[in-house]
Amino acid sequence: MTIRQGSTAALAIIAAAALIGGCTPIRDKQGFIIDDQLIAAVQPGVDNRDSVLTTLGRPNFTGQFDQLDWYYVSRTTSNFGFQTPRPVEHTVLHVRFDEAGNVAAVNRTGLDKVASINPVNDKTPTIGSKRGFFEELFGNIGAVGAPGQSAPTNDNPR
Repeated sequence: MTIRQGSTAALAIIAAAALIGGCTPIRDKQGFIIDDQLIAAVQPGVDNRDSVLTTLGRPNFTGQFDQLDWYYVSRTTSNFGFQTPRPVEHTVLHVRFDEAGNVAAVNRTGLDKVASINPVNDKTPTIGSKRGFFEELFGNIGAVGAPGQSAPTNDNPR
């Protein structure tokens, strides 16, 4: 059986396309879709909760301790193949309301506020002595009921 020269060339083109296709960045958008005209329409002192809800929609999340802060988060990431996605664009729109429900401030931050956290050796450093495996395993033998320690009392009358 002989392989035709045309099929070998086609096979080479398919292999090259597969290799080049693996180098194409994968972009992913997450969260709120940023529209500059809609964001500019939200004005402090003019708008209230209902008008912001109508203009921008429901926020991604609200303030933890009170409902005076609304946050709209948008993120675009990019990665090649199986790499970890890295943020390319990141926008947080923070709408602050006063007690009456009117817009007090509108702030927009970007990628400059994103913090990169790099764990060290997948271990959390702690303060104190560094004990080995066997010290951790057998270190409390004899500590329970040792002389000089009082037994716990039950001061709860029935």
